[in-house]
Amino acid sequence: MIGRLTGTLIEKNPPSITVDVHGLGYEVDVPMSTFYNLPATGEKVLLHTHLVVREDGHYLYGFATPDERAAFRQLLKISGIGARTALAVLSGMSVGELAQAVTLQEAGRLTKVPGIGKKTAERLLLELRDRLPKTLAAGGTKVGAGDTASDALSDIMNALLALGYNEREALTAMKGLPAEVSVSEGIRAALKLLSKSS
Repeated sequence: MIGRLTGTLIEKNPPSITVDVHGLGYEVDVPMSTFYNLPATGEKVLLHTHLVVREDGHYLYGFATPDERAAFRQLLKISGIGARTALAVLSGMSVGELAQAVTLQEAGRLTKVPGIGKKTAERLLLELRDRLPKTLAAGGTKVGAGDTASDALSDIMNALLALGYNEREALTAMKGLPAEVSVSEGIRAALKLLSKSS
């Protein structure tokens, strides 16, 4: 399994890119979320990859973050969802937005992705419900932010649930919180939002 590629970006033809690794050119398909953040051609690039072996060939998919690759792998586990559709989902929304749509069960956000109809969207939401980490849905954790940010968001979520709010209300209130918010400030800000909306 090829799990990671580090090399020189030599070609960009969305959704395909070519990465030169010591003279070997790897053709990699990437979601648009990764494509938009790529360096210029001739620059160094690091991709977290997933290799799909089929009868008609070997296909390499690349992602800017481990979270993107993890979401792609979860999407592939769903019956009827192939690599192309999984890439389309991650091109249409960030991993955080996908996790949020799953937690809030918002089929409408998924049907905006080309090739995803209402029934497929509902099946995706149902099957991904327990597969994506909830901290992603809180929208605060950035890759490399460390555990403290996700711990704080998790504590804020638990506090709001303990106060009697449901998960949907808690997540909605937490959407606007900065990634580095402290637990006490986060709870205060979320409660302020919740009191306005009630």
